[in-house]
Amino acid sequence: MNITFKTKKLERTFNSERELIKEYGKVRGCAIKRRMMVLKAAPTLADVSHLPPERRHELSGSRKNEFAVDLISNYRLVFIPNHNPLPYDDDKGIILTKVDSIKILGVIDYH
Repeated sequence: MNITFKTKKLERTFNSERELIKEYGKVRGCAIKRRMMVLKAAPTLADVSHLPPERRHELSGSRKNEFAVDLISNYRLVFIPNHNPLPYDDDKGIILTKVDSIKILGVIDYH
């Protein structure tokens, strides 16, 4: 999957193990690194497991059209499909098999 980032700072942090650990701590930094490997290896969003440990899930409410994967505790790696227009089905759901590019928004505890 093609991955971009919301900001250059976020991109620099995610592309350096040292910076990940400095910014998020060792445990969360390592979890981010593992999830990024899964996301990069997946051809489409449908190929990212909806079961633990990744638990890909679509968000709702003010975070409509955003997705997340679990990290540790309440922290999630949040991203959006990087498509314009978004690939919707007839029921207005995003077609996960057509999402092959995402934009990382950040690491968030939205609970």
